[in-house]
Amino acid sequence: MISVTERELIERLAWQERLVQRDKKTSPVIVFLYTPLCGTCGAARKMLDVTEQLLPEGTLLEADVNFLPVLVQQYQIRSVPALLAISGTPDKPPQVLYRMGSVQDILNFVRGVML
Repeated sequence: MISVTERELIERLAWQERLVQRDKKTSPVIVFLYTPLCGTCGAARKMLDVTEQLLPEGTLLEADVNFLPVLVQQYQIRSVPALLAISGTPDKPPQVLYRMGSVQDILNFVRGVML
């Protein structure tokens, strides 16, 4: 996973929005949101490490929510761990996955967003 800051993530989302406005389909932005001392986040990270091996390189990003106050408020993130998915098409709203019960659950969520 590629670790990103709030600024990098905002810039990437702005770039994606500009491409969508020009009627160009882009790949979705999928971010694993965590906090460093969260035990559940550690377990989710292990499942995401396995999931990442089954996806194209660079599909998943990661960011510490302690440093994302603007995005946490904008997307109304309620808890961590979470997977925030902003699709590359204008008709799909952002989606958040909070329950990461298995690698298959995560894979189904990511593949559903990528369609």
